[in-house]
Amino acid sequence: MSTAKILADRQIRACVDDNIIKFQTPLDGDQIQPASMDLRLGYTAYRLRASFLPGQSVAVKSRLSAPLVMHKIDLSPGAVLETGCIYLVPLQETLNLPGDVCARTNPKSSTGRIDVFTRVITDGATAFDTIAPGYRGGLWLEISPRTFSILVRPGDRLAQIRLRREGDATASRAVGRSLDVSLALSPDTLVGYRAKRHAGVLDLRAIGGHDPRDFWEALSPRAGQLILDPGEFYILASKEAICIPPGEAAEMAPIAPEIGEFRVHYAGFFDPGFGYDGAGGKGAKAVLEVRGRDVPFILEDGQTVAKLVFEPMSQTPAALYGGTGSNYQGQGLKLSKLFGNWA
Repeated sequence: MSTAKILADRQIRACVDDNIIKFQTPLDGDQIQPASMDLRLGYTAYRLRASFLPGQSVAVKSRLSAPLVMHKIDLSPGAVLETGCIYLVPLQETLNLPGDVCARTNPKSSTGRIDVFTRVITDGATAFDTIAPGYRGGLWLEISPRTFSILVRPGDRLAQIRLRREGDATASRAVGRSLDVSLALSPDTLVGYRAKRHAGVLDLRAIGGHDPRDFWEALSPRAGQLILDPGEFYILASKEAICIPPGEAAEMAPIAPEIGEFRVHYAGFFDPGFGYDGAGGKGAKAVLEVRGRDVPFILEDGQTVAKLVFEPMSQTPAALYGGTGSNYQGQGLKLSKLFGNWA
């Protein structure tokens, strides 16, 4: 059993002070979260023909030439990243990890909720979103908008990083604890949203500035069932109220990876305090990002579609989720923060 524990906000701040995490421009005041740190886009995007992993001992920069790179884009004035395209953007943060610290990355909640697929690569990487102990070098974010084109600028935050340090034999009993997550599809009620194709551009800095009716179709099935159409993207909610206590974080994982008809949750990390009564959560629902795959597939009310896997924190965070200006604390069914209220 692994005894690695997730570093909390004060420990992440110490990593910044000790130059374990470096950055091109000063950190934003809210960039460090209870158990993670947001990562910021740099100044250039590379439009790629295809995704890639550099492989052992190979630097990412050495691959960034023709024919893999189609063209470069200056993000400084703002640039639109279009659906169906793959981009690679150097991030403003770099790492100088000690030998007992590793890292994982994942999309931010707001990124997953607009169907933007992201993953981080590093020099010498043989896997996405996984950063080995002792890594020293830059971070690169692969971005692939799936449904909506997005307007981005340097400093925008689409992904986050978690640091883990190896612990000792006293690791929390919560290691490996999990909770099954099921769907809320009650008949004749609003149960979710289906993304509209060929909608407008989403400006990632226009918080609450987009009319949801221009981008989404509201779903109120009559029979407690929902048929997923192949290739379509849905926002649904869990039946369960989720509570992440202060001493733990959690990650969403598929309940049955062998079921290929749909994928649940692109951005599946939950900070300590999410849904926690003491942080103003009072049991928040998990919002599920769902994509239909090869064939139409029926989802039923109460059907288990994912599991929440809990992990121990190295220490209790100074500020819990919800106390840091969080957008999704206490949520029910909720679209991305980019959208205003449904009129």
